[in-house]
Amino acid sequence: MKEKVLIADQVNDLLIKGLEDRGYKVIYEPSIEMEEVSKLIVELSGIVVNTRTPIRASLMKAAPKLRWIARLGSGLDIIDLVEADKKGIAVINSPEGNARAVAEHILGMLLALLNNLMIADREIRQGLWLREKNRGVELSGKTVGIIGFGNTGSSFARLLESFECQVLVYDKYKQQYADGYRFVKEILEIQEVLSNSDVVSLHLPLTEETRYLANELFFRSCKSGSIFINSSRGKIVNTKTLLENLKDGWLKGACLDVFENEKPDTFSEQERADFTTLSQMENVVLSPHIAGWTVESKIKIAKTVLKKLDVLKDD
Repeated sequence: MKEKVLIADQVNDLLIKGLEDRGYKVIYEPSIEMEEVSKLIVELSGIVVNTRTPIRASLMKAAPKLRWIARLGSGLDIIDLVEADKKGIAVINSPEGNARAVAEHILGMLLALLNNLMIADREIRQGLWLREKNRGVELSGKTVGIIGFGNTGSSFARLLESFECQVLVYDKYKQQYADGYRFVKEILEIQEVLSNSDVVSLHLPLTEETRYLANELFFRSCKSGSIFINSSRGKIVNTKTLLENLKDGWLKGACLDVFENEKPDTFSEQERADFTTLSQMENVVLSPHIAGWTVESKIKIAKTVLKKLDVLKDD
């Protein structure tokens, strides 16, 4: 009897066929609700998930056959890693698959902000031809601070090389990681990166250590007039504090692909008010957690998951 695998999100056909070729019976339910996952979990040997399908301890306890969990993308905060380890369930993710997509996306957001493209686009559609008002600022020659130098942080640094930016990087858990990267300088203290950067970009997982790392002290340590980018996890940033620093001009602008709460229909009154304020700011560029969401990344993620599953099998 074939082992069953549930794919609980949209994937490229390569992943479905690859799992079938490896002998699995694939249940492909990209719109599945958690209630149905809870019913199926008892039969599963593997499950492929994204942010909409968190795998908590209670779910794993009801899964006697579960041998592996595959995360589409990077963030493992949706999986109870302690419980997985306790039960001997292998956990893999695929940050290599969408790192380039994230890097290109945030570069696009940054260039749009620096060159007032969002504002100019809206104005010219209304028949307003305001050239001087929308005079841009070049990225070339600026100092960009990258917090976290994993797959996405390093991919972003590579793109910045062609702009001849000075790149300052802080990564608490790495040493001598920037060899071979032109314009990249490793910095030992995060405050030094913040205070010397025209642009600060976060590339961190969500952990207890990073939760609300971007607080009042963080933002006030930033260089006045700098731009803040977050494409990692929304709960690394205190939204209220970010808003305050945008309102008083300490931050020149922000590019945000992730948010504290990414389900608008569950917003509290305060969250709705904060999001409304954020969305009305002309010095902010927003996108709905799609930085890693490209046609190419979908293919790369599928290949990465299959490759890592093969390594698990060999072990």
